Amino acid sequence: MNRYPVWKYALIVAVLLIAALYTLPNFFGESPAVQVSSSKSSIKVDTATLARVEQALKTAGIGAEAITLEGSSIKARFGDTDTQLKAKDAIQKALTPEAGDPAYVVALNLLSRSPNWLKSLNANPMYLGLDLRGGVHFMLQVDMQAALTKRAESLAGDIRLALREKDLRHGGIARNGQAIEIRFRDAATLASAKSLIQEQMPDLQMVETPDGSEFKLTASIKLDATRRIQDQALKQNMLTLHNRINELGVAEPVIQQQGTDRIVVQLPGVQDTAKAKDILGRTATLEMRLVEDSAEARAAESGSGPVPFGTERFLERSGQPVIVKKQVILTGENLTDAQPGFDSQSQQPKVDLTVDAKGGRIMRDTSRENIKKRMAILLFEKGKGEVLTAPVIQGELGNRFQISGSMSVNEANDLALLLRAGSLAAPMDIIEERTIGPTLGAENISKGFHSVTWGFAVIVAFMAAYYMLFGLFSGIALAVNLLLLVAVLSMLQATLTLPGMAAMALALGMAIDSNVLINERIREELRNGSSPQAAIHAGYERAWATILDSNISTLIAGLALLAFGSGPVRGFAVVHCIGILTSMFSAVFFSRGLVNFWYGSQKKLKTVSIGTVWRPDADAVAK
Repeated sequence: MNRYPVWKYALIVAVLLIAALYTLPNFFGESPAVQVSSSKSSIKVDTATLARVEQALKTAGIGAEAITLEGSSIKARFGDTDTQLKAKDAIQKALTPEAGDPAYVVALNLLSRSPNWLKSLNANPMYLGLDLRGGVHFMLQVDMQAALTKRAESLAGDIRLALREKDLRHGGIARNGQAIEIRFRDAATLASAKSLIQEQMPDLQMVETPDGSEFKLTASIKLDATRRIQDQALKQNMLTLHNRINELGVAEPVIQQQGTDRIVVQLPGVQDTAKAKDILGRTATLEMRLVEDSAEARAAESGSGPVPFGTERFLERSGQPVIVKKQVILTGENLTDAQPGFDSQSQQPKVDLTVDAKGGRIMRDTSRENIKKRMAILLFEKGKGEVLTAPVIQGELGNRFQISGSMSVNEANDLALLLRAGSLAAPMDIIEERTIGPTLGAENISKGFHSVTWGFAVIVAFMAAYYMLFGLFSGIALAVNLLLLVAVLSMLQATLTLPGMAAMALALGMAIDSNVLINERIREELRNGSSPQAAIHAGYERAWATILDSNISTLIAGLALLAFGSGPVRGFAVVHCIGILTSMFSAVFFSRGLVNFWYGSQKKLKTVSIGTVWRPDADAVAK
């Protein structure tokens, strides 16, 4: 009646071992570290960089616990934060002598002291939020003038296309800052063009002025459209930051607008701070332009002539200059997907791009009209452009094409990540960066830990005094629930905050409530004259429906908080919901396993240690 089959005990043991394994990393703590990553796709972090870091620390007389090259970054561990800060200054001075154009990102970090065998099992400690452990705080400044200039450049291209479609001849279209200047030879053509632009581009206001023997039409963005463009740029950048942080796997990030042109980003409990700074700080945008193949352009490439009017000079990774037209054919805004891969013929890393319907139409028209001409694919990072590749157009292109060239696998992955996450509407600069400690200090961590510990101890003491041995079983089940809760949070790499610790304390109360229901049900069966074995069986069976109902009701409330809450409320809801699920396993399945193991083999069981059982007949005799 009260015996578990062997497979159930095996399941309990397996769950406990896995939970203990994934809880273990939380007890090793963290060591202060300095992390070095590349800030440019053309710069690699390799063994030569590692030697430079070691030499810089040796010259400064700073000893490190360990210096390792892990993937595309170098991590140097130190014994205390003072040494960590000194090491960062020394490494930064050695690797980035030019502060205006740093080749490497040198950032503070906290690395887990967990042994490698635990890391190989993907057993990592759970994150702590800004109010407990701290994290990284960024203040980003959005370049609104660049957003307006970018919009003006786009409108200039639209005007050029619209005039061409209506066969309206003009004497040239040039952009002067955020104004677009169009020249015409006669007033009639100017009037027709003005009417067309007003009809198709209501965001522009126009002024007519004579220009010698010609007429000039100056178009500028209206004031209300300017505000809208700036607001859209800020919102798009915030959305892009959300996408990039999601790619990094950061739990519960805080991304908030501050003022009209600033964004605050807080990454609670983030581990890879150097990578976070690299991804957030890079303003990678993609542009496709035609290569100028005139004799003047070839002379400019060789350095024997000036850059022709209407073109710009950029460098390939090999250092070879390329003269491209200023007119942008396609930008990253038309990009819908970017995936890394390998070229089937050359087996070189590549990035497969997919554009939207508008971009596909532009690519088809442009490629059809420029067969056997070169098209440059440029990547702009931190305001500087670089030619990724400039292939010859061999045929008509569509919605799908690829970028390939001299790039490594890691560079292809990073490029695909940045392009997939979305292009920035305007460049951003990190004007403030700091690694912040706990907002409420280590005292709050200690108080939160002690509140859970003392709450657990008092509950176990009360249960043992009131329910005797069954109370002790309940206490062990409660400890298992706490173990499972921490293990699941660690597996999910969830961020634990002070509200999360409050939810953890609440989970203890919810878990012990189930055992109270079971124990009281067993007492009731004993008062009704059932045998001890029958009372144990009936107690667990009949209490299950009540436990399930109460936990589902509470789980629904927790899911509502998770769905509609944000910030601290969401952190509370995550721990609360997980705690309810783990309590149903520990309070019912595990505790019954303990009781069955202790009492199940006793065939002639006459009494159980569950505290005082008042029987109705005994009360009658006393009266």
